[in-house]
Amino acid sequence: MPKRKKISFAANETEAAQDALIMLVDKYGTHPLEESDVIVALGGDGFMLTTLHGTMHLDTPVYGMNCGTLGFLMNEYAPDGLLARVADAEETEINPLAMQAETTDGNKHHALAINEVSLLRAGPQAAKLRISVDGKLRMDELVCDGALVSTPAGSTAYNYSAHGPILPIGAEVLALTSISAFRPRRWGGALLPKSAHVRFDVLEADKRPVMADADSRSVSGVVSVEIRSEPKVAHRLLFDPGHGLEERLTREQFT
Repeated sequence: MPKRKKISFAANETEAAQDALIMLVDKYGTHPLEESDVIVALGGDGFMLTTLHGTMHLDTPVYGMNCGTLGFLMNEYAPDGLLARVADAEETEINPLAMQAETTDGNKHHALAINEVSLLRAGPQAAKLRISVDGKLRMDELVCDGALVSTPAGSTAYNYSAHGPILPIGAEVLALTSISAFRPRRWGGALLPKSAHVRFDVLEADKRPVMADADSRSVSGVVSVEIRSEPKVAHRLLFDPGHGLEERLTREQFT
């Protein structure tokens, strides 16, 4: 008989998630994060990202149950049979993006992003960006509302809303997607190898301020942003059989 897994629960502050937390802890008990075999996150996709960022030092897989609005990274909420669901779950491992953003004051800010790193205009005028990939200049000037680099796991989020491509979860590629490109007119972006090192330089930064965002961690007044995949960090997600990320990404393209 397989050993019963030690579960640690984490819940969003919403009423629905807190009610679920009370019920599940009463039913299954809970363990400290450092002693658990699996973390069960109760909330929506935003809370899943928060949980993954906050527990990445533990190398513990995370099984999400949707108690929020969006649940692309979550499993269906059901209080019964949780131990069996966790035991039978399929694991997907994803690498985040590493962002280094330099600001007008010369400071450098570092962050990891599971979904995407985005650059967004922070004033009334369009941003002007210069794009280099692996040290080679690829675009002298992109006039736009912004641009982003997305992982396959994040490709159905902001990237997809910006008309970027949905990437298969096993694809060794990143999506570079423009946001409301004005010049070159309607330039959509590019597909890059996962190993690519992308650099954005902000032109006329004082006149056309730009902010950078890595999974909702924002940096204002950036003059350059460097983005690359971080293979040294691996997030482990658990999904019910037949409902893993690969299936969800495929299904999303036929809805």
